[in-house]
Formats: sequence, C-alpha cells, structure tokens
Amino acid sequence: MNYQKLDAALATALNALQSLEEPSLTVFVHTEPFLSPAAIAILESLGISDVTSGKDIFTATLSPNAISQLSEQPWVKSLKRSQQLRLVNQSKNLGGFSV
Repeated sequence: MNYQKLDAALATALNALQSLEEPSLTVFVHTEPFLSPAAIAILESLGISDVTSGKDIFTATLSPNAISQLSEQPWVKSLKRSQQLRLVNQSKNLGGFSV
C-alpha cells in the first residue's frame, strides 16, 4: 500500500476495517488525465464504470485490497475518502447547543 497517495480520512478508515475483501469504502480515485487501455481495464475490473481516457476523477466503492492495488499504480495520483454530506440547513444538537 502506498500511503502517500491516501488522504488522512481514508488511511484512518482502512485501519479500522476488519474485512480486506468487502467493498465498503467510497472513494474518489484521481488519475492521470489520459489512461492507457491497461489502466482502463484495471479500473473496470474493480467495478468502476464510465471509464474513458480524458476523465481523471472516478468514484467507486472499493475494498481495502482494491485500494491497495490502485495506490501502487503509477497513473493513480491520489485516493480520497468520500464523506457523507448533509444538508446545510440541518442542525445538529451537541450537548444542548444547536449547531
């Protein structure tokens, strides 16, 4: 695993997982803009759809093993964990304080 290509949130999540084979982490895969046919085949084999050369950011739900495999590819620039978004007007209650 090339940890230099992982953001902190993804590295932390990987350390907390038990199963290495279960696709359980949603990530953004940042690649070089022009991919070889071999690179496209690797992405597609991991279940990433709509892979075309010229596109350089892909979203996928991957297993730790798949993330490790991608982190070792020279054409992958970085892997970032996707965060669950919430609506801006939703408020959170933090111990009596509403945020």
